[in-house]
Amino acid sequence: MAKQSAGTEIERLISLLARLPGLGHRSARKAALTLIKRRSDLLEPLAAALNEAAAKIITCGTCGNIDTVNPCTICSDPRRDQTLIVVVEEIADLWALERAGVVTSLYHVLGGHLSPLDGIGPEQLSIGDLVERAAPPVTEVLLALNATVEGQSTAHYLTEQLQGHGVRVTRLAHGVPIGGELDYLDEGTLAAAIKSRRTL
Repeated sequence: MAKQSAGTEIERLISLLARLPGLGHRSARKAALTLIKRRSDLLEPLAAALNEAAAKIITCGTCGNIDTVNPCTICSDPRRDQTLIVVVEEIADLWALERAGVVTSLYHVLGGHLSPLDGIGPEQLSIGDLVERAAPPVTEVLLALNATVEGQSTAHYLTEQLQGHGVRVTRLAHGVPIGGELDYLDEGTLAAAIKSRRTL
């Protein structure tokens, strides 16, 4: 019975790991074996870190970033440029821009892009919250969306929604290839795109 229980727990671990992006069942099995073999220096610290993350990490009610405080450390940093909001699709995009260190603005995470075929409309994204935030002292909203068809259609929709709010709407310029996703771009490409932004 104990042997069957252990096998069930291992299969559960493999099954959960296989849900992670980039891990198939075979890779998940290898990862699970590594964790089990290195129980004291890897598995147990990882389990503790996951428990702590689950207990403490929350979504920022202002921008949609994740942190252990609400509002997040970016939103509550007085050194940030309060006149500029950079809009991104996902948290990973925000992190990519922060890694590049090319902008010290506020952010707004949409939570994805418009995709009617997948049932993702304006109501599923934090577009209403963005429109509310587009008020003084904000003077510019930079749409740093992925250069995909969905990203472009989302940018056009946001531009329409922000008209008449007294803010300049800009978007990333050259440097971001069509079909490119921000999280995969290098810092130099992101820097060029930020510096060459243009009004829509």
